[in-house]
Amino acid sequence: MSSNLFRTKKIEQSILDTEEPEHALRKSLSALDLTVFGVGVIIGTGIFVLTGKVAKENAGPGVSLAFVVAGVVCGLAALCYAEFASTVPVAGSAYTFSYASLGELPAWIIGWDLVLEFALGTAVVAVGWSGYVRSLLDNAGWHLPDYLSGRDGATGFGFDVLAAALVLVLTAILVIGVKLSARVTTVVVAIKVTVVLIVIVAGAFFIVGDNYVPFIPKAQAQEAGSSLQAPLIQLLSGYTPTDFGVMGIFTAASVVFFAFIGFDVVATAAEETKNPQRDMPRGILGSLFICTALYVAVSIVVTGMQKYTRLSIDAPLADAFKATGHPWYAGVISFGAAVGLTTVCMILLLGQTRVFFAMSRDGLLPRFFSHVHPRFRTPHRPTILLGVIIAILAGFTSLSELAELVNIGTLFAFVVVATGVVILRHTRPDLHRAFRTPLVPLVPALSVLASLWLMVNLPTETWLRFLIWMAVGCVVYFLYGRSHSRLGLQRKAAEGAEGTEGTEGKAEGSHGP
Repeated sequence: MSSNLFRTKKIEQSILDTEEPEHALRKSLSALDLTVFGVGVIIGTGIFVLTGKVAKENAGPGVSLAFVVAGVVCGLAALCYAEFASTVPVAGSAYTFSYASLGELPAWIIGWDLVLEFALGTAVVAVGWSGYVRSLLDNAGWHLPDYLSGRDGATGFGFDVLAAALVLVLTAILVIGVKLSARVTTVVVAIKVTVVLIVIVAGAFFIVGDNYVPFIPKAQAQEAGSSLQAPLIQLLSGYTPTDFGVMGIFTAASVVFFAFIGFDVVATAAEETKNPQRDMPRGILGSLFICTALYVAVSIVVTGMQKYTRLSIDAPLADAFKATGHPWYAGVISFGAAVGLTTVCMILLLGQTRVFFAMSRDGLLPRFFSHVHPRFRTPHRPTILLGVIIAILAGFTSLSELAELVNIGTLFAFVVVATGVVILRHTRPDLHRAFRTPLVPLVPALSVLASLWLMVNLPTETWLRFLIWMAVGCVVYFLYGRSHSRLGLQRKAAEGAEGTEGTEGKAEGSHGP
């Protein structure tokens, strides 16, 4: 029983599955496309919103250090992802990596986790995009009725039509082809990065040195809340996290980590990359480095433009320019945020469909979803299904209280991938690794510890929701996935054939002299 739960899928078989005509995806992406994908999904809500929140509530001007800490945690994980993605260039990211190293049940668990992570991430960002667009429409004198904005307090009913429409349009783009998605992303990312550079360059002229004093404000105990809202580490150890001070920077890092979510999505496109062994490490590491540098620069500029105690939580970048008497820049930033969030939604949706497709191809989900479109060579069935579900989800709820589930899901994936690198080095030392994670097992161990540290700083209620989702996933696996597993059925067929041969041999022997 236990051996079946932890049966691993050979990497050679995973690669062979990608060559089957009905399951083969079109290889059309380059290193530049992957880097653009990474930058497109990473730069989003985090840089436009979280900067002000964590500066005002947790870290002060030291928020730039919080971005560095979160970037280091992601960098450690990125080194592990780069080795796996170049060694196992198959759709599915952490799910596929886990299947090759840890076994079927761990692979299912991480796949189930990624489906939740990308779905909630897409819905949350779509709602955020809708908010920016409504703001721009209001400035132009066009107002959507409350019941079409998902916020009708009078009737209690509301459907965010803009958020739902965005998801459906992006679903259609992904069905047509990943290369078209890359082209759309390239244009949008160019606009988004330009806006970020405007913030950095223009904002630098309005920096006031006194705003950086104190750079790391004096530590303060966090306000008491319910036991479920308290960080898990507080319940486990009695330690009370602080706002501000050195420990406040680590608390802030667990919050701004959301701003980095997405670089791992690059790994889900490995199967659609022309030269994954060379280009996957470049795309993953390159996009993460670019975004970390931009994040740190923006946080330094914004906290220098306006005292951290006066920063806006909802729109810190735009409001900082308003405070200095330059509202025109605020309009440009709002436009850039609205445009930029479209790529975040699209790439998160792309990542989810690829994980779902890989699980379906392995039989852990219905095989109906593993067939690609005969013309576009894209997994159109899961793309349409998930796109419609997420559109409805985004339309009916803000999901703000569930956003932290995206954080814990991503960090859990980081832990699994880092562990898998060490295991696969031991079980398959013969594999050709175009990119090798340096200092194994030290770097993977540091990645696991850093990810776990950020996880225990998340609220206890987030852990409970996460564990409930995992428990539901285990039920689905034992009721469907285990009995329909392609790997399990293949092994049963092989064992049955061996048993038949043995029986025939005995029968022939019984007729001997």
